[in-house]
Amino acid sequence: MLIEKYTSDWVNQFNNIKSQLEAVLSGLECSIEHVGSTSVPLLDSKPIIDIDIVYVVKQDFGKIKQGLEKIGYCHNGNQGIEGREVFKRGGKLINTVLDTVKHHLYVCPIDSQALERHLLSRNHLRKNEWARVKYQQMKYELAEQSNQDRKKYQELKELLVNDFIDSMIAAEKNAGTAK
Repeated sequence: MLIEKYTSDWVNQFNNIKSQLEAVLSGLECSIEHVGSTSVPLLDSKPIIDIDIVYVVKQDFGKIKQGLEKIGYCHNGNQGIEGREVFKRGGKLINTVLDTVKHHLYVCPIDSQALERHLLSRNHLRKNEWARVKYQQMKYELAEQSNQDRKKYQELKELLVNDFIDSMIAAEKNAGTAK
């Protein structure tokens, strides 16, 4: 099945990856955020941990890139999304944590719209059970429509779910300005 029942193991997996990343990024002004569906308690999801490394100082990107390369990541560019650099495992260095937990790793400046989108949608889903339930239902329907095909699922999600995600982001922005 493409979508799996929520498990708290996803939080543990994130924390294990985070500790590996923190070791190599020590001394840099950055934070490591668990984003995406696996970061939302009780939300069924594809079992892939999404991680954003967030940096403040523009010049730190090169240092972050070097650190990630030291532990076996390769920089894959922004893959068409500005403000979000993609890093993938390169296969040259073996790491029992980084090579056994499926994850997507992104590096974003603090003012990135992609980062803002990740954080606001995550926060909204964490705070609003109705949104989490609706989003989960949409994910199951898409998985069924795509015949459990990951690539087709992603295409359908882009077409059919982005408006809902945009509405969550708008609601979260409005909640932040209302305070």
